[in-house]
Order: sequence, then C-alpha cells, then structure tokens
Amino acid sequence: MKIPVAFMGLILFSVLAFAADVDGTWEGMITVTGSEVPVRWTFKADGDKLTGSVSQAGSPQFPIKDGKIDGKSISFVLPIEYQGMSMQVNYKGVVSQNEIKLTGEVQGQTFEYTVKKVK
Repeated sequence: MKIPVAFMGLILFSVLAFAADVDGTWEGMITVTGSEVPVRWTFKADGDKLTGSVSQAGSPQFPIKDGKIDGKSISFVLPIEYQGMSMQVNYKGVVSQNEIKLTGEVQGQTFEYTVKKVK
C-alpha cells in the first residue's frame, strides 16, 4: 500500500503544528519566602529533548536535567542545593504562544507560576 506524498506531508505538518515552540528566554516572578523574585528561564528543544537553565536576580545560571517535550507539555528536573542539602525540583509546564504555565514540586510541596516569552 502506497501512501501519497501529500498525505505524508500533512501528517508531518500536523505533528509540527502541535509541537511547543519553547526555544528562547522566558521571564516571570516567583514567590520565595514571601517575596517576589524575578526568574529567567532559557530553553532549547531538540526533537523531544529539552535543555536549558534558570537564573534568579543576582544568581548564576543553574542547568536543568532530564528535559522532555511532548506536544505542548514540558517536564524537567532542576537540581538545587539548599542549606547544605541536595534536592531536586520536578517541573511540568504547558507552553502556549507567549507563556509557559509551570508547576514545580519539591519535597511534596507544589507551587505554580507563569513566565512570558522575551521578544
């Protein structure tokens, strides 16, 4: 059975149309110990793999690990050190054209915030 080239092109276009355009820089505010702190994420997609990093005001960049993309959904882990303890923040997000709604989970506690794409 032969599949017409036009049909294959339509399938490929459909897959690409549903893939999230996560590449670039995203900024927002996160509440840390009662204070709002600016945060800046940088992401790069390569197929279904996601790489990137995050920085907060005055801090160095921290790389993410185990990043994945599935349509408009992203997930990754952010390893952190806090008061001499190693932890990881598990993130999930939903990407739209100009924003990402992120949900983080660390030690059973969840938090949410939104970042906007920097033009």
